[in-house]
Amino acid sequence: MSCRILYVDDEADIREIAEMALELDPQFSVRSCGSGRDGIAQARDWQPDLILLDVMMPELDGSAVLGQLRADPATEAIPVVFITARTQAHEVAHLRALGARGVIAKPFDPMLLVRQVRDFLDG
Repeated sequence: MSCRILYVDDEADIREIAEMALELDPQFSVRSCGSGRDGIAQARDWQPDLILLDVMMPELDGSAVLGQLRADPATEAIPVVFITARTQAHEVAHLRALGARGVIAKPFDPMLLVRQVRDFLDG
């Protein structure tokens, strides 16, 4: 069973590392993009099984992207996991209250990323 993973982050080097790590799992089909607007369009067109979403991005930040995804019937049910350096308990609670399935701390460990994503897909 193939799982579609969309990674949205404005930092190209981090996107590349995440893609390489996730593609180690032969069941993952991975796409990435560098802005919230592109992420929304990709989510609508590609219908991923999970979106990994950076919180701090120019123009549309992760919270705004999540709000737009939830407002669109075509993307409202796609699970979103935030990737962020802001991982204090109250910050994580806020992101979960917005509707995120969870949070992965940045910088993430590329060797653990597949397992973390699998846990969120199963959860």
